Amino acid sequence: MSLSDGYTRERAWALLNEHTQSASLLKHALAVESCVRACGEREADALSLTGTGRDALLTTYSVTALLHDFDYEKHPSLDEHPFVGVRILAEQGWPEEIHTAILGHAEYSGVPRETHLAKALFACDELAGFLTACSLVKPTKSIFDVEVAGVKKKMKDKAFARGVNRDDITKGAAELGVSLEDHIAFCIAAMQKNADTLGLRGIPDLSL
Repeated sequence: MSLSDGYTRERAWALLNEHTQSASLLKHALAVESCVRACGEREADALSLTGTGRDALLTTYSVTALLHDFDYEKHPSLDEHPFVGVRILAEQGWPEEIHTAILGHAEYSGVPRETHLAKALFACDELAGFLTACSLVKPTKSIFDVEVAGVKKKMKDKAFARGVNRDDITKGAAELGVSLEDHIAFCIAAMQKNADTLGLRGIPDLSL
């Protein structure tokens, strides 16, 4: 996939907004993008990619993250999501590696995660949502006040963010070949870089 193909981040963002009205789902897509793109940057560094090659890889990672749940609002059932979305992407000519990674982020699809892109999406999806939840329960509502130890403690609390699959978070880190602690810290840092866009910069302390 290259920038000249026309399958750009801007086009992906437009497609996401065409199918998604929920502000929380849009923010989730951006949070996942923050983490997945950071994984892409690390992969590009490992491959010594520069210039257009690096740009193309990062675009692919961003696009995949933005579009992984774009059909969810209209088709949330397990027999529709992400299959409906992938069919739309195929019809529009989006690269197959993106389809495969999106299918792979849903364990029930049965599609194996064989590429770094697919593993990164799976590893970051549930965690990005969990880190957002951890931020929003802070008095400051800030991602900058989220720490690894606190996240791991919250993961043990099954009543907290109960919709988040803890096993996927743990398995995702293992598939990337990193420790859970390192992966949590990595994604916190990635989301901190985009805190304003994610609405997680926090609220001012009026007591000061």
